[in-house]
Amino acid sequence: MNIKLLITDLDGTFLNDEKEINPEFWDIYKKLKEKEITFIVATGRQLSTIVGQFESIKDEVVFIAENGSIVKKAGEIIHIDALKKDEVHKFIEIARTIEGVNIVMCGESTAYIESTEEKFLAKTEMYYHHLTVVEDLTKVDDTILKIALQDAKGTENNSYLVLKEYENDYRIAMSGSDWVDITTFTATKGNAVSMIKKMLNVSSEEIMVFGDYLNDYDMMQEGEHSFAMINAHPKVKEVSKHITKYDNNNNGVIETIKEFLLDTIP
Repeated sequence: MNIKLLITDLDGTFLNDEKEINPEFWDIYKKLKEKEITFIVATGRQLSTIVGQFESIKDEVVFIAENGSIVKKAGEIIHIDALKKDEVHKFIEIARTIEGVNIVMCGESTAYIESTEEKFLAKTEMYYHHLTVVEDLTKVDDTILKIALQDAKGTENNSYLVLKEYENDYRIAMSGSDWVDITTFTATKGNAVSMIKKMLNVSSEEIMVFGDYLNDYDMMQEGEHSFAMINAHPKVKEVSKHITKYDNNNNGVIETIKEFLLDTIP
């Protein structure tokens, strides 16, 4: 198996439920680097948050953040796909009408919130390490990459039902059971991976990719060696070539790398 790009989602995939990186990864990463395999993180998370998680290798990893809205390679931002100000305001007003929903407005360097309700704040701080509380999100002057809604009632049967009518013009991605993300129609993990493939002249046959939720759906189709986590959403399993033996809490990504790249990584 001649792999040149190894791409992984974070939450529910590479990280365990405590949002931790398995310590074994750092030795595996050294072996990937020796074999000139580029490691790519593709997530709905904030760029500054994930860069901090991979601080020791941040200039070697390619980061796809905010569901493809921003990409960083070799320490440089190489791609931004932002929402227009009037679009941002429209979705904020819509979100304010949905019961059980709190809003995170995701800028290039920080995320903005209005609510400081305890449970919402605890969930938000888990994913957004750079967070700014404001009185009115519509008054913020910044480049906005994504609007994320934290839905206490569950996205599939609440906020998504309101937002799905906009799917022809925007990307409405359920990134977790209680999170739904709104980006431009072109801002997806899959489009970001496609761009990187062309930039690095890498074919689908040279890509191994891991994911678990619906915001990974199109990304899984960019790599010939696609692995849905055993704990993945059924639709992600349907579009993937393989399913991991182990879930995210049992080192599923690392164990799969060891098994399928055994001739590459002794």
